[in-house]
Amino acid sequence: MAAVVGKKCETKNVKITTKSHVMPNKKLGRRECQLVTFDLPYLAFYYNQKLLFYKGNDFGDMVGKLKDGLGLVLEEFYQLAGRLGKDEEGVFKVEFDDEMDGVEVVEAIAEGIEIADLMVEEGASTLKELTPYNEILNLEGLHRPLLSVQLTKLKDGLAMGCAFNHAILDGTSTWHFMSSWAEVCGGAVSISVPPFLDRTKSRNTRVKLDLTAPPDPLASKSNGEAKPSPPQLREKVFKFSESDIDKIKSKVNSNPPSDGSKPFSTFQSLSVHIWRHVTHARELKPEDYTVFTVFADCRKRVDPPMPESYFGNLIQAVFTVTAAGLLSANPPEFGASVIQKAIENHNAKAIDERNKQWESEPKIFQFKDAGVNCVARKKKKKPLFRGFSLFFFLLLLLHFFIPKTQDYLLVGYSYILTCCGSKLIT
Repeated sequence: MAAVVGKKCETKNVKITTKSHVMPNKKLGRRECQLVTFDLPYLAFYYNQKLLFYKGNDFGDMVGKLKDGLGLVLEEFYQLAGRLGKDEEGVFKVEFDDEMDGVEVVEAIAEGIEIADLMVEEGASTLKELTPYNEILNLEGLHRPLLSVQLTKLKDGLAMGCAFNHAILDGTSTWHFMSSWAEVCGGAVSISVPPFLDRTKSRNTRVKLDLTAPPDPLASKSNGEAKPSPPQLREKVFKFSESDIDKIKSKVNSNPPSDGSKPFSTFQSLSVHIWRHVTHARELKPEDYTVFTVFADCRKRVDPPMPESYFGNLIQAVFTVTAAGLLSANPPEFGASVIQKAIENHNAKAIDERNKQWESEPKIFQFKDAGVNCVARKKKKKPLFRGFSLFFFLLLLLHFFIPKTQDYLLVGYSYILTCCGSKLIT
């Protein structure tokens, strides 16, 4: 049976033992950087959570190694040890100084749980206990750490749950930080690729936001009626093996497009597979519109291009839309082509026009604004290794695998995480 979102567990599987904070190993003084148009829309999103596993019994040694490495890597990624702030004009920024608390590190224990227990469908609710800051808005970074790490001792290993404030970084920057952290945990005295921290090079704009909460559409209108409760959502863990993914990709590419388009990528193939099946499960009418949204990396799309090491948010939504009947009646390559063309057409001009439109009338969206449509987050890099299974919502790592290629899918309110390739922290 799928876990129900919002339903409280009768017993807690995880017990918090200690809390501490980690700052950069060396003094850096006061630093600050304004948030730009690419960052601001995510203030009302939730903290971005990652969950990794390490198999082993030396919990104390692993925790010490991780905390030591964190202090070193924060010398470059110091913004994660800061807080959100506002200047005198009400423009949001990232602030850091040596007197702040830094990154929150929570240590916990769940010795009755094995890693294998978390791979079953019923383990979904326990996953939330292994990650900090569940359903915490990024806006709370005004008074909370921008990164919280929870290290939980399991029966046969360690769970590392991380919560990143999405208002200051996207998935590409997240995995750049994680890979750099992996480097220093593996013995490096410095990171190989320092982050590019000047956000204003991507777009030098100052946007003052009105973050007044909108009226609740479910609230009663003065007739005294109680507002209805929102529907409960169910969570389910899915797993696609590499062979499953290869079969899906092969099927989608079995009839190449006649217009000379390039073959569909793994991401596009898996995306249309999810889009078609979710649309069918919702029993939409043939004339109903269904939307699939991809959050695409814009680092090489903007003019001038930004380096891969750009630290911040440099993603933008790419929208596709078609009738449910067309999506279902046509072969998978129809939907894959819709996604592919939308991504390819999102060039520097389209990005600039979208930014100008948003800046003229800023709107802060939440995940719920996507409705029942499919939303995908995409980051692609060439993998170091292949051969690992793809796990949705949960990435099982036997030796601190740090993904080098990952695609994120969000259906309704649920995160879906896939990984093709990884790097070993030794």
